[in-house]
Amino acid sequence: MKKRVSTSNVFRDLGFGAEEAVNLKVRAMLMVELEKYIQEKHLTQKRAAERLGVTQPRISDLTRGKIELFSVDTLITMLTHAGLKVDVRVRRSVAA
Repeated sequence: MKKRVSTSNVFRDLGFGAEEAVNLKVRAMLMVELEKYIQEKHLTQKRAAERLGVTQPRISDLTRGKIELFSVDTLITMLTHAGLKVDVRVRRSVAA
């Protein structure tokens, strides 16, 4: 069995292009934070929707991991509605 070196981005490892893999990784991280918030606050989907400024079906999509239905902008807006702060960090890649 051949060993593969990980890129530290599961989406890149799965064969997505570099730009798309970064976007997917960011969206996944934001979605995880929203799910943690909902669980920590013991919110129903209806109550979470009210707090996050979306509909209950959107919360259902979030909890089902439907990453393709959420943009980075939408997720940041939802996190802001939750009273959470979003910080962005940019650094040079090894190849740059």
